[in-house]
Amino acid sequence: MKLKGLVVGCTSSAVGTSFASSDGVLALGYANNTFVSRVAARFGPRFSYCLVDHLSPRNATGYLTFGPNPDFLPPPPAAAAAPLDLNPRLQPFYYAGIEGLSVAGEVLSIPPSVWNESRRGGAILDSGTTLTVLAEPAYRAVTGALSRKLAGVPAVGLDPFEFCYNWTSPEAARAAVPELTVHFRGSARLSPPAKSYLIDVAEGVKCLGFSSTPWPGVSIIGNIMQQEHIWEFDLENQRLRFQPSNCTAIPFI
Repeated sequence: MKLKGLVVGCTSSAVGTSFASSDGVLALGYANNTFVSRVAARFGPRFSYCLVDHLSPRNATGYLTFGPNPDFLPPPPAAAAAPLDLNPRLQPFYYAGIEGLSVAGEVLSIPPSVWNESRRGGAILDSGTTLTVLAEPAYRAVTGALSRKLAGVPAVGLDPFEFCYNWTSPEAARAAVPELTVHFRGSARLSPPAKSYLIDVAEGVKCLGFSSTPWPGVSIIGNIMQQEHIWEFDLENQRLRFQPSNCTAIPFI
């Protein structure tokens, strides 16, 4: 495949440990200089990906497609659709129309401004961020609700996480992890598996997989929260679609 106007660069060093085990980074952001903008002219203004469980064996693979995804042709009953805000002033990020969170069916008390990008809030989807990052009011609401449900499980101190648990304890064996739901504008709902927000961080230890950012600030739905789902970004119609998947069937047209 040849793409005109695309420059691929390389480097011999990187600062920090984030890319220590990575071969490179593919820019999928919404901007004129990203890979997505270049392939859109050839394959159409859509792309999709499916991320496997981050604890899967190294030979397990997800996939990335450009153009229409056959899994959404036509949209299956399990697929959910939500708005994408592609305002040029917000480039290169994909702002998802999130309007709230719930735990165990109870909608959490989070100020609406937390999800409003015009109020210096909002939430983006980012496949390059590992943990889900929540603005402080949302972080406190979510971790507070989840930790109250897990109060009977012995706590463990493990930096940089605030809420960790001894998952080898008898109490953990009896614990029921409450369901977390992300509410998008409209009717779309994301209810990830518990392992996407109560994550394994050490042998016998699970932690709430969130980090906080000061308010005002932008929240980020990270790649662990996105795992085991197909995500389709429709740039022309400014629409996000997603559905559960084990990522084993690579779509071809």
